[in-house]
Amino acid sequence: MEEFLAVRPSADQGQRLLDGVIVLDGQTRILHRSEHDPEYIRGKDIIVLQTKAERLGMYLLGQALFSRELMKRFHPKNIRTVAICKRSDKVLAPLAEKFGIEVVCYQESM
Repeated sequence: MEEFLAVRPSADQGQRLLDGVIVLDGQTRILHRSEHDPEYIRGKDIIVLQTKAERLGMYLLGQALFSRELMKRFHPKNIRTVAICKRSDKVLAPLAEKFGIEVVCYQESM
């Protein structure tokens, strides 16, 4: 599920979108936003994805950490959290690991 709506906006809270949620043991396809149903997550193993097209930074790590916490309200069985970025950071990468956030780095093809 791309751009998963974890928190609906209201007068006293902002909308919170997660870059992606993968439901393991689910269908192998991208669900249209109209198909996003929090009940689909209940009791399932999920992977929460947050991405930035830059070096690993505190903003991305904060998104990853709080995204995991927001997803707990949907009662998944297990939550893996992955931060996807272009390059790692030797100070922040160990902190990410300490908080259970996997960091995946990629290089754009030339």
